[in-house]
Amino acid sequence: MSRGTIKIWYLIHKWSGLIPTVFLLMLCVTGLPLIFHDEIDAAMGADSANALAGEPSAEGGLPLDRMLAAALAERPGEVPLFMAFSPDSPLLTVTTGPTPDAAGEDMSLLFLDRASGASLGPAPGNPLMDFLLQLHTDMFLGLPGMWVLGAMGLLFVVALVSGTVLYAPFMRRIAFGTVRAERSPRVKRLDQHNLIGIVALAWMAVIGLTGAINAFADPLTDSWRDGEVAAMAAAYEGEAPLPPSRYGSLDTAMASAQAALPGRRPQFIGFPGGDWSSGHHYAIFFQGDRPLTENLLTPALVDAETGELTDARTMPALNQALMMSKPLHFGDYGGLPLKIIWAVLTLATIWVLWTGVLLWLRRRPGALDRRIEEIASGGFRKVRA
Repeated sequence: MSRGTIKIWYLIHKWSGLIPTVFLLMLCVTGLPLIFHDEIDAAMGADSANALAGEPSAEGGLPLDRMLAAALAERPGEVPLFMAFSPDSPLLTVTTGPTPDAAGEDMSLLFLDRASGASLGPAPGNPLMDFLLQLHTDMFLGLPGMWVLGAMGLLFVVALVSGTVLYAPFMRRIAFGTVRAERSPRVKRLDQHNLIGIVALAWMAVIGLTGAINAFADPLTDSWRDGEVAAMAAAYEGEAPLPPSRYGSLDTAMASAQAALPGRRPQFIGFPGGDWSSGHHYAIFFQGDRPLTENLLTPALVDAETGELTDARTMPALNQALMMSKPLHFGDYGGLPLKIIWAVLTLATIWVLWTGVLLWLRRRPGALDRRIEEIASGGFRKVRA
């Protein structure tokens, strides 16, 4: 590359790395404990599922109608909004609210044991993990915060690409992994920055891309949900919403849906009138049976009054890709060993980000020209750091 081209790539790398650095450091620091959220919840006693024994609630247990009746008995005067299942334990949750279209702050979440029918009471909370998740997801700013973090993730990917473009000519005559320890502390830090960055490049690119995808996924998922449910329930358009007093058997509805989608397990049920259903249906969402595919949802709409299947459809390929990015981002599909690897690579990313900031803060006059000359000469010319 010519020196002019190197300068352009250097400036791209510099600013695409510096602009999102504060956000990226925050994401790395909050992301570390979130990698181990299951283990932390269990250690802090916020994971009731660990104490339960029996068949997973997604696969069987006591009748769903009985479980729903037990939940509603604890919340008299409220109506069911969601019922969610666990693929690992008998834990079953029921969300209720004053009306079918209740806002999130008006909802109540109850935990139940589908194996014994026992109520476990309101959902136990973990304020620390809830705080970290909210900060990591949207910085408590809602959708605008998610979009800002998504943009920072894309800038991070640009920084990785530009850094790789600069690394290739710089190292073309030096052995891979060389750290020039005999040079100044700044040069040594620069070599460490480059080495760790290139070693963790593929992982950082995956995390940056999946993080950006996750930030922009919610609007696309909402669009798919609204359009898909409306299309599936088109025959009911214009009909008045079904009142809760006319809801039929959940077990009958589940049997109808499972007959149409054999071999899949339910993830959750959206009751009539909510965002995830129509005004006349149980929307039963099924998931894949593997950690990497358990976020792929297939909705089945069942008439809530008669228990007859209305329609069932798979997600479009774009939405499937969006859903699969979530477990990949958190390393949530390979057990504890993969989580440890994710944590080590997160620490490496923190080091790359921090050394990049130090290199910029401790730059000297004329540093840009010297750096371009060093890259152009393949790292051999001993220019002052």
